Amino acid sequence: MLRPQIVLFGDSITQASFNVGGWGGALANTYGRRADVLIRGYAGFNTTWGLIMLQQLFPLDDPSPTPLAGITICFGANDAALVGRFSETKHVPIDEYKENLCKMTQHVKQYSPSVQIVMITPPPIDEAKRLEVLRAGGRKIDVSDRTLEETGKYAKKVVELSKELGLPYIDLWSKMQQVEGWQKKFFYDGVHFTPEGSGFLYKELALAFNQTSISINNMPLEGVTTFLGSSNSP
Repeated sequence: MLRPQIVLFGDSITQASFNVGGWGGALANTYGRRADVLIRGYAGFNTTWGLIMLQQLFPLDDPSPTPLAGITICFGANDAALVGRFSETKHVPIDEYKENLCKMTQHVKQYSPSVQIVMITPPPIDEAKRLEVLRAGGRKIDVSDRTLEETGKYAKKVVELSKELGLPYIDLWSKMQQVEGWQKKFFYDGVHFTPEGSGFLYKELALAFNQTSISINNMPLEGVTTFLGSSNSP
C-alpha cells in the first residue's frame, strides 16, 4: 500500500529540516506509519526558481500514483535580500513574490485537488549575527544583506495571500519575535535554526496540521488492521 505523502517545500530552512534536531525529522517521526514526509528544500532559492522547480517536481501531465496529502511552502528569506547588496541576485520584488507563491498553490492544487497546503512565512532575521557571520567568512561589508524590517514585509504578503486563499499559515516572523532572546535562542547564524528554533516551528506546524485534513487523527496507522497488536510491536 502506498502511504500518503507530505512534502516540505522551500529554501535552505526546509533543506536543513532533517538535520539533527530538525523540524522535518520531527514531523517524519510524528507521522511514522501514517504518511511519508519528504523534503524538497533548495538552499539559496527564491520563489522564481522555486516555482520552476515545483513544476518539475509535480508535472501535470505525469501525476504520481502516490497521493499527495499535504505540502508546506516556505520561501522569502532569499526573496527579501536587499538590492544593492551582495545577495541582490536572489531578490524578488515583493508583488512578484506574492504572485509566485499564488502560482505555486494553484499548480499544486491542479496536481492534487485534495492536497492540504500550509503556508509558512520567512522567519525573522538577526541582522547583527548575520553580519558577524558574513564578515567572518571574508565578506568586506558594513551592513547585512538582509534586514528584519524588509523580511517582515515579505512575511506579511504570505499572511495576506493565505487569508485571500483560505489557507492555514504560520506567521513565523511574528511568532518567533514574541519569545524573549529569540535571536540567540532560535538562530545560530542569524538566518538558520538552532534545534530550539526548529522545535518552535515543529510545534506550530503540529498545531496547524491537527486542524486540517492531514491531522494524525485522520491518517490511519499502517498495519493495525492487518496484524493484531502490531501497533505495540517493537
